[in-house]
Amino acid sequence: MVIKRSGTRQPFDRGKLIDGLRSATKNRPVTEEQLEVVAQEVEDELREGSSEPTSEQVGIAVLERLRVVDEVAYLRFASVYKGFEGVDDFRREVGLLTKTTAPKRTEG
Repeated sequence: MVIKRSGTRQPFDRGKLIDGLRSATKNRPVTEEQLEVVAQEVEDELREGSSEPTSEQVGIAVLERLRVVDEVAYLRFASVYKGFEGVDDFRREVGLLTKTTAPKRTEG
């Protein structure tokens, strides 16, 4: 079961998770196999963490994995999950994304 933001409980639906991943990765160089791996990793993490995870925990687990798989898909998913309302929301998220993924340069 997953606890939704409204407080209602719904059965975990792997198909719904895969559909969301497909939408985020549409026309991106991401294979069906990669989507299955992400879905399995998310499902495994949720089973280990709580008997009734929240939809927020599901979203965060997906975002963590999409960040590694494809940054554009990450931004697409984040825009829906976090409810972006304008370009400033994208700018903020891109800033966070590049801050956490760009390698640090060492001088000297």
